[in-house]
Amino acid sequence: MRQPAQFGIPSVEKLLGALPVVAGFCSRLKIRDVVDAACPVRDLAGLTHGQVIETLVANRLTSPAPLVHVREWAREWAVAETLGVEADLLNDDRIGRALDAIAPHLDRIAGSVGLTAIEKFGIEVSRLHWDMTSISMHGAYPSSQEGFPAVKFGHPKDRRPDLKQIQAGIAVSADGGIPVFHRAFDGGAGEVGQVIPVMRALQELAGQRRMLLIGDSKLISYANLAAMDGDGVSFIAPASKTYVAASELAGLSVDDATTVDYTAHRDQAKPADRRGTWHVREDAMTLAGPRRRDPVLRLRRVFVHSSARAGAAATARALKLGKATDDLQRLERGLGSRHYPTPATVEARIAAIVKTRRVGAYLRAGTGMDPGTGKPTLAWSFDQDAIDADAATDGWYALLTNLPPDQADTATVLTLYKGQEAVERRYSAFKGPLAVAALYLKNNRRIAALVTVICLALLIFSLIERQVRHALAEQGQIRVEGLYAGRPAIPTGRLILDALATMKIIPGNGQDPPIIPQPTVLQLRLLDLLDTDPRQLR
Repeated sequence: MRQPAQFGIPSVEKLLGALPVVAGFCSRLKIRDVVDAACPVRDLAGLTHGQVIETLVANRLTSPAPLVHVREWAREWAVAETLGVEADLLNDDRIGRALDAIAPHLDRIAGSVGLTAIEKFGIEVSRLHWDMTSISMHGAYPSSQEGFPAVKFGHPKDRRPDLKQIQAGIAVSADGGIPVFHRAFDGGAGEVGQVIPVMRALQELAGQRRMLLIGDSKLISYANLAAMDGDGVSFIAPASKTYVAASELAGLSVDDATTVDYTAHRDQAKPADRRGTWHVREDAMTLAGPRRRDPVLRLRRVFVHSSARAGAAATARALKLGKATDDLQRLERGLGSRHYPTPATVEARIAAIVKTRRVGAYLRAGTGMDPGTGKPTLAWSFDQDAIDADAATDGWYALLTNLPPDQADTATVLTLYKGQEAVERRYSAFKGPLAVAALYLKNNRRIAALVTVICLALLIFSLIERQVRHALAEQGQIRVEGLYAGRPAIPTGRLILDALATMKIIPGNGQDPPIIPQPTVLQLRLLDLLDTDPRQLR
């Protein structure tokens, strides 16, 4: 029987970081068991696929790096001591074969681990927030393996239209922002078309609970809303101008709306007089299907006004008008130069300004030729009526829902929708501390598998945050002393992992047990909140 590690004085060391915590959560989620059940290996194999995938999850959470560097990471970190995986077995080929093996079983793996998380940690999943994001890919990927999401050009969220992409979607619980479901999609897949199959998969996760699904404007289409309403799924999502015209928003007044007692997360530390204000008003709308026999949907429409959003829109408009003005004045000064010798060259430059500065709705411009000088002429102005019409919509948007008023009044609909920031925070971690910014893998089969690895890491990342917050709440606290720059802070997954990152271990030698040298007071506090004893190695 292996002896427990001891606290002591440093000698030859390996990095330990949060590996004991990660190993504990992997064990509770049964990641290794789920993968091995789906993808068994021969008895002669040095590692099971479950061991490799679990190790990749740990890598994402402690020191994410391109896959070619995983073996070096495992040598420097206490992977053998915490996960029972020898570094030399983690070569590129072995990692690639593990990704290939799990690729046909990703939905089964994601579903099993998600259900285990819900059951083991008591996660409430009656309200789920759904969204999709893109992941840029380096490489041409001229062909794709059938049955797996294809790498294609699309609408990248990171503004890299020069790169192909894959897309990922996650559903997070309102309870702790836990990503209990994920799926990869083609790089060019339309988000609207993915809603119904995702909704059905989420219903299986939710079981007998009536589910409320909250998403962005891509949730809204007649087919999607009809399917959700028909299946007894409640929804809240903002309506695009396809469904609520700008003219309707422009006709609204804050004076006719009700103030909502809501404070945005970004405003919580501000004085009351500097916080954004929120107003709501409600009416009803109908949505007809594309065919005559389609039933007409009757929906609640909640108009929302955000003072912060209005201010941001006004500032952005003034900024782009100012930049467009500078560009046009510079163009005027250059009329007749070698750059703008003809009306055609002037018009080409105006078109570029309109596209870059996005002022096509406001700019009125005409070009000509001065017969006396032979130089092109330009007359331009901004249409104040168009600017005023646009400004009238500032701060307003509409939410559509089928929730009955006795379950959620107008203000509650807004509050429920604002929980959507939870999925945005998780995507920030997905692309930040857990993943390489842009990826390159051999094929789309392995890309889909790596998306699942990152999402499993995100699940653990979120559960770590949730457990620390719950443990603090049981002690009547919300902050951890010294967590951020030596000051008390509300714990986040990133702050917790960063605080544990410097922990080290001296591997055992013969009969001598491993030693964990001089952990800090903060590290010991976090380990206590996480109910983890790093001396009890796997």
